[in-house]
Amino acid sequence: MSLAGVKCLVTGAGGFLGQTIVCQLLGENLAEVRALDKAFSSETLQRFADLKSTTLLTIMKGDIRDTSFLRKAVHGISLVIHSACIIDFLGEVEKRVLWDINVAGTQLLLEMSLLHDVKYFIYTSSLEVTGPNRKGDPIYDGDEDSIYQVTNGFPYAETKREAEKAVLELDGLPLKDGSSFVTCALRSMYLYGEGSSFLLKHVDEAILNNKVFSRMSQKEALVNPVYVGNAAWAHVQAAKAMRNPEKGKQIRGRFYYIADDTPHFSYADFNHELAKELGFGVEPKLAMPLTMLYCYALLLEIVSFLLRPFVRYVPSFNRHLLTLLNTPFTFSFKKAQRDFGYKPRYSWEEAKQRTGRWIAEVTLERAASLKSRKV
Repeated sequence: MSLAGVKCLVTGAGGFLGQTIVCQLLGENLAEVRALDKAFSSETLQRFADLKSTTLLTIMKGDIRDTSFLRKAVHGISLVIHSACIIDFLGEVEKRVLWDINVAGTQLLLEMSLLHDVKYFIYTSSLEVTGPNRKGDPIYDGDEDSIYQVTNGFPYAETKREAEKAVLELDGLPLKDGSSFVTCALRSMYLYGEGSSFLLKHVDEAILNNKVFSRMSQKEALVNPVYVGNAAWAHVQAAKAMRNPEKGKQIRGRFYYIADDTPHFSYADFNHELAKELGFGVEPKLAMPLTMLYCYALLLEIVSFLLRPFVRYVPSFNRHLLTLLNTPFTFSFKKAQRDFGYKPRYSWEEAKQRTGRWIAEVTLERAASLKSRKV
């Protein structure tokens, strides 16, 4: 099933994944793509313009919590891809703000979608909806049927879990035209690729450390990252499947893990794998035993709590982040492959080359900037 003639709204369209989704949709002969975000960089807008698509691209700048703005955004739309959210692993964002945008914003978008008879709704979820839990229980090659003890965790994970639940629970609601609302959620693995702010942060730190990546994850803590182009392509393929009467029945109201053929690495070793041909190294072991790192993280959290009445201090790492980085957590994408025909668009070699070229481009620029700042 194609998307020809469809009008689609993409939220978070100025973000890392969102803009990649928009770019891929512009090659699918849609009638219109509405790109919604609070702000767009000049680089993102230029990236859209360079595609020279025949599809109408409408840039919509506004807040997902604005009812009148969302009403205008969904009017006449049949497909919503909701990738907008605030990502926070360190506790830098107030919990109230996280819930306001990630949960209340999603609920408002759902309300406006149902009010205006939007037929299809895809939610960009997160692996953190699953875990790791506080105990750091591992998963090796898990799938959608894996039983895992989820514990109340960091606020970001809680907001993504609650928003995903809201999306999936509304599947099947009747619409005015006699059809029913169709929803699904895609839980992507750790995203990498050109333009990743997380990867850029690690590159910056490595440059200041004589081009050596710091190690915060043990070698055996394997995860399976996914290239941003493949995660975006999964959204496009899910959208096509939703419009297919047979495949649509299979995926509605369900969540799917989205990975690709990227080899399994620890986070630190993965950064090194992407940049080693550019002369980057990686620390051979953790700076101190993992137990001591947890104790140190706890101490920093206590200091942050004690200082809260006077100043907002956010430690550079915490116990939650250490658990994320040091828990083996890998998943299969076979169910997505089986139910809606997901197949990675880019091979591991191509994804690695694309990401490596981008790292090479930014390294010279960032190195000069960071060194001058350091002086």
